[in-house]
Amino acid sequence: MTGNQRAVGRVKEVTSLSNPLVKEIKALALKKFRDQQNAFMAEGLKLVIDALDLGWQIRTLVFAKAGRGNTAVEKVAARTVAAGGTVLEVSEKVLCAITRRDNPQMVVGVFSQQYLPLKDVRPGEGDVWVALDRVRDPGNLGTVIRTVDAVGARGVILVGDTTDPFSVETVRATMGSIFAVPVAKASAEAFLVWRRNFPGLVVGTHLKGAVDYRTVDFAGRPVLLLMGNEQQGLPDELAASCDRLLRIPQAGRADSLNLAVATGVMLYEIRRKALKLEDRT
Repeated sequence: MTGNQRAVGRVKEVTSLSNPLVKEIKALALKKFRDQQNAFMAEGLKLVIDALDLGWQIRTLVFAKAGRGNTAVEKVAARTVAAGGTVLEVSEKVLCAITRRDNPQMVVGVFSQQYLPLKDVRPGEGDVWVALDRVRDPGNLGTVIRTVDAVGARGVILVGDTTDPFSVETVRATMGSIFAVPVAKASAEAFLVWRRNFPGLVVGTHLKGAVDYRTVDFAGRPVLLLMGNEQQGLPDELAASCDRLLRIPQAGRADSLNLAVATGVMLYEIRRKALKLEDRT
């Protein structure tokens, strides 16, 4: 008997919304329950495979009845069983309820949350990190994480009271990059203590920034990019911790950019000058 066959034999079929396992997974839509269970949900077969390949701990694999007989789904089920996880085959009604979508992905994975301790963030030459102060919008956070992944930066540090990186909305916006990008979190006070020993250049974007971001030499040292809250920007204490406050010139009537867009603009400029990566397109 193959591993895939053994996994199929251990699948639990679920059609009722009142099933306790289904209720637990549905509850992950709320931060309180994500924190209690130290878990979160990710949708899509590719995302689940990527997460497993990157060593994330899977607790439950949920797949639609239409996935039975699908070789890729059965392989993932076998890997879940081998990792000690639970595999559920569910009706479309149950999958819609879990994902809160009318046309859900065929596969959903429940994983353990994973944060990088701030003390373990030790940047080396050429490393780029992004610190986000009190980011509120899950779409912004997810897009920043995805952009960090795309440019080859090292990770994200969440400062203060931020939106949850493991919310369903944030995870969707990362398009799987949540599994590839280390995320640390800290209070503003703890972050400022850690920043004192940062071995490179700390820059922040600010409406009062005097330096055009395109004129800065980022090469040859670690870079920490500090981005402020969507509405308020960087508070004084964080702005004061920057070696340089930069501005992104704008020609139109808008006086600021969306947080995720501004972070992307900055990261690609830093990438061009510091990371010196070859385009892979």
